Amino acid sequence: MPGRQELPSTVARSSKKAQRTWIKAHDSAVESYGEGERSHRTAFSALKHSFEKVGDHWEAKDHKGSSEKQAARHAPRTGRTHGGVDANATKQHLYDVAKRLAVPGRSTMTKKELVEAIDKANRRETAQRAGSSR
Repeated sequence: MPGRQELPSTVARSSKKAQRTWIKAHDSAVESYGEGERSHRTAFSALKHSFEKVGDHWEAKDHKGSSEKQAARHAPRTGRTHGGVDANATKQHLYDVAKRLAVPGRSTMTKKELVEAIDKANRRETAQRAGSSR
């Protein structure tokens, strides 16, 4: 199925460039691997290279590159990632994102705690948005 029809809601609420990035990567992955989870993971991986998830949408990063150490490895480990949070960003950037998302207690958090709190806030906003559109 073409990427435009498979576009996740968080990407649909993002810039046209983010949408094009996801669609192009998805469609290319479908040609290589077929439709399914692997194509979606590949598309999100490409999206995370230039965008980070903030709340219920994706925003362009100040720098291109892997969002997490795991993604930068040649053979990434399986396991939980941070859902589009740019874990390689500076603590100040993470603090600023947490402030925009009204994360409580952000001023006393470590960088790791900020990443986890932003991920949680992103998931909460996405779920709220999905619930309100029904």
